[in-house]
Amino acid sequence: MASSSRPRLPTPSDFPPNLTLSINPPTTGSPVNILILLHGLGDTHTSFTTLGKSLNLPETVTISLRAPNPIPPIFTGSSEPSFHWGDDILFDESKGSIDLDAGFSTTRKILLDIIIKDILLTKCHYPARNILFYGYGQGGMAALAVAAAAGAAADDMQDLEFGGVVSVGGRLPASISTSSSQKCKTPVLLCGGSRSREVTRQAVDALKERFAAVEYVKWAKEGDGMPGSREEMLPIMKFFARRLRSRAGVPEGAVEV
Repeated sequence: MASSSRPRLPTPSDFPPNLTLSINPPTTGSPVNILILLHGLGDTHTSFTTLGKSLNLPETVTISLRAPNPIPPIFTGSSEPSFHWGDDILFDESKGSIDLDAGFSTTRKILLDIIIKDILLTKCHYPARNILFYGYGQGGMAALAVAAAAGAAADDMQDLEFGGVVSVGGRLPASISTSSSQKCKTPVLLCGGSRSREVTRQAVDALKERFAAVEYVKWAKEGDGMPGSREEMLPIMKFFARRLRSRAGVPEGAVEV
């Protein structure tokens, strides 16, 4: 799908007007990689726009996308805008909260067919290998759903291998089959707390059945919150260091292997 043309910086005009997102160009180097940032349940893209800037990854454009579906104030008890990635809002009475796993068909279509296929690969000429994801909670589940669907697509996007997925506190959605004989090639880094309700041993095993390369980091803290220390962030930065492509020092027209 990707052209042989050199990747260019995406601009807001490349995207449909109904999508709310922010684009941070790289502070150093040319735009070689794309990192798509997917916020957690009940949040907006704003906090992850700040995250993209603070990561400050060389030669990497960060795109922070707002989830497509609003959560009514009756569920949040607040007038502050909040959004979710699921097809529906399901309330889990056993946990006393909204269920993270509510289907991702709408999100998959937006990310895979529109943002990745039509815009990043076709318009902006990024190879799939240069596109990575960072998702938190339900955003991590959405990223895994997209990577799994791309690796098992029956059309011209078959066997797409992305640069990688970092999922913090987000497991593989139950709707994704783990019985496929061919595993997805996109590498995955899964992070969770020591007493995670989502990143359980069963969740790790299910992910390894669907993806060929899975690294699991179990933090000492109990919850699945965002990394809050250098120690927790280090495995994520090492993953990015291994998977991001670079043109630094590469002659014009050459392709880095």
